[in-house]
Amino acid sequence: MASLQWSVWCSFSISSQITMDKAALRLTLFGLLFTCVNLAANKKQDIDVYSFHINSTITSRYATTVITSRVKNKLNESQEVRFEVKIPKNAFISQFKMTIDGNTYDGVVKEKEEAQQEYCQAVSRGESAGLVSAVGETFEDFKTSVRVAALNKVTFELTYEELLKRRHGKYKLFINAQPMQPVADFKIDVHIHENPGISFLEVKGGLNTKDLTKAVKTTRAEKDAWVKFYPTRDQQTKCYDCSENGLNGNLIIMHGVEKLKQSGYLEASNGYFVHNFVPTDIQRIPKNVVFIIDQSSSMSGIKMSQTCLAMLKILSDLAEDDHFGLITFSDKIKTWKPELLKATKGNVEEAKMFVKGITSEGYTDINAAVLKAVDMINKHHQEDSASILILLTDGDPTTGETNQVEIQKNVKKAIDGKFPLYCLGFGFDVTFEFLEKLSLKNNGDAQRIYEDSDGDRQLQDFYKEVATLLLTDVHFKYEGVADLTKNTFSRYYSGSEIMVAGRIIDNSLDSFTSEVTASSKKTKMVYHISVPIQKLNSDRSGQENFTERLWAFLTVKQLLEKEVTLQGQEKDDAKKKALDLSLKYNFVTPLTSMVVTKPHQQIQVAHKSREGKKPNMHTQPTSSKSDCDGVSMGQGGELDDDGLMERGGELDDDGLMERGGELDDDVDVIEGGGAMAPLPSTTQKPVTTSPLKSIRILKSSGNAKPLCYDVPLAQKVRLLQNDVSEFSMNGQLDSENGFSQIAVRYKTHHLLLSTSEISYFDGQDTVKFSWDQVPWDQDHHDVSLILRSNEMDVTMGNIRVVILLHKKDENFLWPAVWQQPEDSTGILGEDDISYEEIPGSQTPTLKLKNKKVKTSWVMVTDYRFSFAPVIGCWLVLFQVVAQRELSDFTVTQL
Repeated sequence: MASLQWSVWCSFSISSQITMDKAALRLTLFGLLFTCVNLAANKKQDIDVYSFHINSTITSRYATTVITSRVKNKLNESQEVRFEVKIPKNAFISQFKMTIDGNTYDGVVKEKEEAQQEYCQAVSRGESAGLVSAVGETFEDFKTSVRVAALNKVTFELTYEELLKRRHGKYKLFINAQPMQPVADFKIDVHIHENPGISFLEVKGGLNTKDLTKAVKTTRAEKDAWVKFYPTRDQQTKCYDCSENGLNGNLIIMHGVEKLKQSGYLEASNGYFVHNFVPTDIQRIPKNVVFIIDQSSSMSGIKMSQTCLAMLKILSDLAEDDHFGLITFSDKIKTWKPELLKATKGNVEEAKMFVKGITSEGYTDINAAVLKAVDMINKHHQEDSASILILLTDGDPTTGETNQVEIQKNVKKAIDGKFPLYCLGFGFDVTFEFLEKLSLKNNGDAQRIYEDSDGDRQLQDFYKEVATLLLTDVHFKYEGVADLTKNTFSRYYSGSEIMVAGRIIDNSLDSFTSEVTASSKKTKMVYHISVPIQKLNSDRSGQENFTERLWAFLTVKQLLEKEVTLQGQEKDDAKKKALDLSLKYNFVTPLTSMVVTKPHQQIQVAHKSREGKKPNMHTQPTSSKSDCDGVSMGQGGELDDDGLMERGGELDDDGLMERGGELDDDVDVIEGGGAMAPLPSTTQKPVTTSPLKSIRILKSSGNAKPLCYDVPLAQKVRLLQNDVSEFSMNGQLDSENGFSQIAVRYKTHHLLLSTSEISYFDGQDTVKFSWDQVPWDQDHHDVSLILRSNEMDVTMGNIRVVILLHKKDENFLWPAVWQQPEDSTGILGEDDISYEEIPGSQTPTLKLKNKKVKTSWVMVTDYRFSFAPVIGCWLVLFQVVAQRELSDFTVTQL
């Protein structure tokens, strides 16, 4: 289970534009791994960050953090103050407010669609409005801004809540501070309360060095601990990583909880209870473990070296009564040994030699690799042991069975609930949602391994979490309760913790009882606990409702996790329950948004995305008309069941493409910018593209007027795929106009095109040639290649595509599909899409895929032809056309 890792980072910066006479102040708070403060200003005397406080309160694993920043504008003119917050991915924002001139402006949590409507209405009135939705590598962003009058002050206050998890027997609080200037009133306060008692408290980190050691004060009682960090201005410049610019380092606060009874610890308040279960005096269960290691070409370099380093350490940590196997895979499956072997010293050393010899090559056949591992465990299962599979990959399935849904079905059928599958996704090219579903459907978990310098440590840390298995088939039973959180668990590992919460509905109970049943190495375990009601309830003033909020938080988290694996009515029910609880308890979750109404009725909306989405931030300028009219509620990311975009990710929250570049803080919107950029229309204002570049793709339809949609740059995407024909075409989107590379595969044939050369492999030999050479053709059974002037005409089986080289300031490729089977997929896959125009709507509306979709009529350049005509099209969201997320069509390699 993940440990508590927090952080606080605020950054302030001023950027000026002479023509606009404006300075920008930025405050950023980072969470999960660290929260830190950073002040960088071109003119520090213009701002006075006169107070910055972080207050974290942890009560029985439930943490509430309040971040308060007070800033004064020292200029004799107004300036825009931006407040950006990065919080732990597992946290929910529950409150935000800012105070200006004695007036407080509160954020209100609403259903995502309702919040989007408010935003669009504000934009339509010409008011300043902004939408923010971002997920970084380990953080997610909250951002707002407000104009502060001359010599005036503003106070920002953000609250977020998180249920802390036990990892390796510890809870950690990681605080990183980088204000980049000394702050007069800088305070970090942490208060920890654990009813069973606090077993240890320790403070480490770079900020606990030199003079700053004197600024750290710790106090510990039986059930409470306090950590205070109050550095003076002078001290803020004196630590190992500090300078005259102020704090630059971290504090690591670790604490543990006194050993609980084997049956666990119960607490209750306001009719809700929580049960913490941490049994320890249990004989470990030997394990059968198979490591499934991706060695495809995309793993080359640091990923492969870190994987090998981690595996060498993991193999050394195997217990001698464990049995293990190693499988490496690309488009070929290799096994160290055909069976699982006991982890003797000799076998481990031989396995290490195998690991040292792993090299990366080929494509990615996840389906065959996992099924091979399942078969290996089934054939060589050891008595009185438990089995687990650990899959490590950095890519999508690109060969063999590549349909992700089919892979999930195949693996679930093969495992049949007998053991868990843990999936580790290396880097950000991997489709994390696919791995998440694959693991959750098989009683496991998915975790992203960040492509950092410590990737090998991340792998080792994960293994430590599942290295020591103590119990299987753990079931919790209670009397007189309802609305239980998850109460059945397939595995319990040493160093972790199981938590169950619920609502007590029988008020006549004199005592609260629980029974936990589980299987250990050789015996059936039964744990009983009974606590008088009057002793069960918390007597802590001000903490009476923490169990209710803990229950709500845990319930929402588990419902969102469960919803990923469900379909149909069950999925709808789980989603509705999670939404209702999010609204009731004021949580900003993937189903809700926080609406912030600022002075002059300016509106901003904060969204929360799920793991697997890339960074995504956007702020709309004051008078710009957004794409609210051009999309069905315009929300970015995944498609909800009504055909509306509901989570951040590939699109920004007003339906604009925004991945693939960075802009200056004062540049909000760039017109055009795509390979098919909107041109002025005499009948309707063209839709603006996002500040981060995208291209616009034109799609023929069964109607007279074609459709078009945007796809962000800096991505590798699946353009066309037909499994029956064994055909695929992928493209690299990193040109502002089109594709820099396109790869076509058909059976054993590989064709790779760039803007400079063409490479063709016919299954035996490779030839390379340039676009400028004389006309050339190749005919090989059912494959025909014809090179004309700046065109490659490709026929493979029953599919024909023409790839054009367009020569402009920057050359780019563009694919045109002229013949394809009906069951093709990809962003160019479906052809002749029909729709109905719905008359009488205030804004143009289409009935597409049985959904009503708001649209805009735009003019685009059609690069499917060499002469590139300009034509009109209905602009819609890609997800509405494909009925899938754009991330479903991203690939890790061409």
